[in-house]
Amino acid sequence: MRISTIQAFNTGVRGIQDNYSAVTRTQEQITSGKRILTPADDPVASVRLLQLDQQASKLAQYKDNLTAATNSLTQEEAILNSVNNVLQRVREIALEAGNGALDAGGRQALAQELAERENELHGLLNSQNARGEYLFGGYQSDSQPFVKNADGSYTYAGDEGQRSIQIGSAKMVAINDNGKELFVDVPNATRLTSAPANNASGAVSPGTVEDNEAFLKDFPRDGISIVISADPADPTQFVYEVRGADGVQLADGALEPNADGNYEIGYAGMAVTLSGDLAAGDEFTVNSEEKRSVLDTVRLLRNTLENTYDSPEGKLQRSDMLSVSLQNLDNAMNKVLGVQTSLGARLNVIDSTQLENDEASLINTTVQSGLEDLDYAEALSRLSMESIVLQAAQQSFVKVSGLSLFNFLR
Repeated sequence: MRISTIQAFNTGVRGIQDNYSAVTRTQEQITSGKRILTPADDPVASVRLLQLDQQASKLAQYKDNLTAATNSLTQEEAILNSVNNVLQRVREIALEAGNGALDAGGRQALAQELAERENELHGLLNSQNARGEYLFGGYQSDSQPFVKNADGSYTYAGDEGQRSIQIGSAKMVAINDNGKELFVDVPNATRLTSAPANNASGAVSPGTVEDNEAFLKDFPRDGISIVISADPADPTQFVYEVRGADGVQLADGALEPNADGNYEIGYAGMAVTLSGDLAAGDEFTVNSEEKRSVLDTVRLLRNTLENTYDSPEGKLQRSDMLSVSLQNLDNAMNKVLGVQTSLGARLNVIDSTQLENDEASLINTTVQSGLEDLDYAEALSRLSMESIVLQAAQQSFVKVSGLSLFNFLR
């Protein structure tokens, strides 16, 4: 075979370049500590490394989410502990207020402390986390969930949502609890609310449900009113009418005092007690109230201590309100306890998920290291061999390039 001089030179140069490229690549691997410098080095491993990088990014995000969830739930747990302490103190005040020897000054002092506890509770229910989000507003975390109205009552301005955050490939954890379910939808002991509809001279008890089936079936959703009037047949006696919200008469009857001198009126499975010096024209409203917020429970208790006297009617009003308030406070504390139990369970899930994610991260790191990290012993041996080959190529090129017919014609 005939080989031209230029072909021999090109072949020699190409061999030197290839060997030099191999030496340079090995040196780059040793410098970087990575076996794969470009996807072409190992396409299959490169794809797997890309998947592992994506998984590592997700695990890093999950770690941040776990930290955020832990902080939020831990803060909520601390807030609920404070709420429970406030409710416990309010319950103690209610028990103190039931002391028959307590005079008006003592009741006012308890009412003043109740006002402070009410404000403290209102502040706790509007607590924010480190990011400025309201804990108990549901999805509406940027505005106060509990708003105090001009008449002193409270309105829940949040929603019933529960924000969740992803902490694993298939795991979500709730990071808050909405205030409506926790603090507003508290079972009301009497299931009723009653009040004078005008400047009535008498008083009305909170009422009780005596026949649940009849109450659910017949009691109007819009409530009723009880109107007192003189008996046409005997003006010295009183009769009553039960009217619906539209003014239509639903029932009537004569007022007959019981052993205590009060008047019991029953309708649709419920009963209320009227007391005091009733007069013709007195009107009282009775409405269904299956739920009562914890703030309203404290407010109504405070109002009762502030505005009732030592008359028999006042004592009866206080007795009724104290009984209802104690039961409602117990219901509220049971609600808080239930959520605290749920918080503990969620924090346990976070702890176990953190361990799972740490193990997955360790496995990914090990696999990633096996795919891309360089075996230095093998690389150094290879570099030594490639250097010898490069030197041999260079020396052979020098010898071959010196071969020429002109050397023999001198």
